[in-house]
Amino acid sequence: MESTSRGDPGDEEAVVEQRRTHSATTADGVDIRGTVRGHGPALVLLQGVIGDCDLDWDRTVDHLVDRFTCHLPSMRGRGLSGDHADLGLDRLIDDMVDYIESVGEATGLTGWSSGGSWALAATARSKAVSAAAPFEPGMLNQTDAADQALMGGAINRAADLVAAGDGAAAARAFAAFPFYDQEIATAADGGYFEAAGGYVPHLLQVLQRAMASQDPTSDPAVLGAVDVPVAVLVGSATKPFFTRSAQYVVDHVPHARVEEIHGAAHAAPLTHPAALADALADFFQTAQQPA
Repeated sequence: MESTSRGDPGDEEAVVEQRRTHSATTADGVDIRGTVRGHGPALVLLQGVIGDCDLDWDRTVDHLVDRFTCHLPSMRGRGLSGDHADLGLDRLIDDMVDYIESVGEATGLTGWSSGGSWALAATARSKAVSAAAPFEPGMLNQTDAADQALMGGAINRAADLVAAGDGAAAARAFAAFPFYDQEIATAADGGYFEAAGGYVPHLLQVLQRAMASQDPTSDPAVLGAVDVPVAVLVGSATKPFFTRSAQYVVDHVPHARVEEIHGAAHAAPLTHPAALADALADFFQTAQQPA
């Protein structure tokens, strides 16, 4: 267990935060582990496809630890979790369900990008989720020809750079699909791509499996089975693909609505962490109130 101090070290009222870990074992024997931070109602945050949960959410969670017990589970093959050859979407979603249900209480659930899509599918599968607020879930069936060309080019460049042994450049190349140039620069300045570079081979495998199979996260029947309050968070300055995806979710999920984060785009967990944290807190503190 790791202890960290939040606030001025000379301030007697500085909050000492204790980071701990939680784990769940999946049906195929993989340990899914996550960092746990803060105190309060349980909130599980799922990572995007590029990095790892701690890497993706750490800045945002800094603004949530005084209001929630934040769980940051790593997907299989990354961060704290064990690895396995099965990287199919159904298996990855079941991993998250196993972790959520192991928490032992009703949880709020969010996720970034692909993690937001997985959060919706996990919510449809688990009664342990009390409310969900995915941030910019990407629905593959909402890509147009321009999106498909951009994504295909980003994947090909990332694969070439992985083959050349430059994982950081590969992660940055893939980010050209979801991020704008300024977001890429901000992420690069914060060391995001260097930290995520080792996960790019795993990223490419997940995407290859996803594109070769039927996407369960955009299935209207799956989305229609979500029966808890849902807020789809979206940046007001994001790319059209994510705006279309948010509207698609709202069109198919009962009790769902869109909430905008002013001035943000897809990299908001890195560029607008306080605003994103406030939007999450506002939603979950209302949605998780006892009836």
